[in-house]
Amino acid sequence: MEQVENKPVGEDFSEQIEVTHQNSELSKNGNDTKVGVNGKTESKEGIKRSKEEDDSDDESPLAKVGVKHPKMEFTHHCPYLDTIDRGVLDFDFEKLCSVSLSRINVYACLICGKYFQGRGNNTHAYTHSVSDNHRVFLNLETKKFYCLPDNYEVIDASLGDILYVLNPTFPPDLVTRLETSAREARAYDGTKYTPGVVGLNNIKANDYLNAILQAMSHVEGLRNYFLDENNYKAIVRPPGDQSFLLVTRFGELIRKLWNTKHFKAHVSPHEMLQAVVLCSKKKFQITSQGDSGQFLPWFLNSLHLALGGTKKRSSSVIYKNFLGSMKIHSKKILPTDLDGFRKLEAQQSGEYEWKVEESPFLFLTSELPPPPLFKDEFHENIIPQVSLYNILSKFNGVTEKEYKTYKDNFLKRFEITRLPRFIILYIKRFTKNTFFVEKNPTIVNFPVRNIEFGDLLTEEVRAKHKDGTTYDLMANVVHDGSPESGSYKVHVLHKGSGKWYEMTDLYVTEILPQMITLTEAYVQIYERRDPEAEKMET
Repeated sequence: MEQVENKPVGEDFSEQIEVTHQNSELSKNGNDTKVGVNGKTESKEGIKRSKEEDDSDDESPLAKVGVKHPKMEFTHHCPYLDTIDRGVLDFDFEKLCSVSLSRINVYACLICGKYFQGRGNNTHAYTHSVSDNHRVFLNLETKKFYCLPDNYEVIDASLGDILYVLNPTFPPDLVTRLETSAREARAYDGTKYTPGVVGLNNIKANDYLNAILQAMSHVEGLRNYFLDENNYKAIVRPPGDQSFLLVTRFGELIRKLWNTKHFKAHVSPHEMLQAVVLCSKKKFQITSQGDSGQFLPWFLNSLHLALGGTKKRSSSVIYKNFLGSMKIHSKKILPTDLDGFRKLEAQQSGEYEWKVEESPFLFLTSELPPPPLFKDEFHENIIPQVSLYNILSKFNGVTEKEYKTYKDNFLKRFEITRLPRFIILYIKRFTKNTFFVEKNPTIVNFPVRNIEFGDLLTEEVRAKHKDGTTYDLMANVVHDGSPESGSYKVHVLHKGSGKWYEMTDLYVTEILPQMITLTEAYVQIYERRDPEAEKMET
């Protein structure tokens, strides 16, 4: 047994008296130093500096290096957790302080839902906690809960649902269930909704963006990729590159649309739209109406490049799902004013012969026949109708069409050589001239299921498509009204339930498939049928 040396209690007391005596003597002499219990001297400046470090609330990794922080207290029993109001929490908006508009070190007040900066003394969050008696805050970056002004971290399992709404996670088994499940979820406010079929808020005039984002969220390959943040988190972009912000925000939006534990049954795409405005250099605005047909190709190409995509088919999830290829046969038309000798010379020059080039595509653009100029006997315009197969005949490799430029005229025909898994069909409805924009009201008659794109291919090319050439419609973007004051809506197929839904911003209603074909379709997305599923149906 080792003997423990018993030190008299009086010795500790005498040491403290001695230190106090030394400090009083130093202060009489005007010296700004203080003697500690261990005999070391500390200056007033050092004490002040350590106090400032204790008050610092910057939790960034750079701030933690080389700085001695006070020991943070933890508690599992916070008496203010019952004051949290989940009904006012909204994490869809920009994460910036409502007072200073700063994005650094932002905390969300869980009682009123507002965002404030800081946690230490004299910060906006601290002031709010004292003035309004709102005690529980969440750091939106570190995802830690704190009680202010007492400044201790709260650890409680009952707060997990708030963290899940802030950043939903989707393990592989949940992704598989979402594809096949028709089960409805119930939001915190009691509203029933189907995950994936959730309304998007229209801030002012962003319905043309909402329609495309809703359609893209139901493209299976794209959705499954962005539901797992680890798929794109490790992608490194050059310093100062803002385009990756589009990827991050689109991933957050997809996860919120498919969240099964919402507090409210709608989503505001505020951060996503801000990223679109920033990355497009204000080409696409949320305050003025735009064109979905112009936004879609920009969005796909921007996502592809931000994900580090190249010209290779497997370089990004965009090219894997949407990239097809075609041969473009073009021939320059001889001018009519050439005489015999000059005409013969031009024919022999080779400039007016057929030329073939291979071209990739992310979507197919089809033209509508011109509408009638005159009204009928009832003084009403006759709304013409055209079959989907008529406008698709442009790509059969046989149909020739004349294209005029300011200098020359060309004959072109298009021959598809590879069909992607998802075909995007852009139906050109708007024509611009010097004075105004004109809309073609022609209605396209199209089937919803079993569209055979193989009829456009040659026998040789069709034999190469082992996965089949039969497609089903899965999304239909519609433009209603005049070109200047019209609005956009989208019809999407929810695979789990097999039901079609019409989504106009926040309004989501079920619709019969037969009603979809009566609309003025603008952008359509078709998905290739699974051969195994087709066999099971037959």
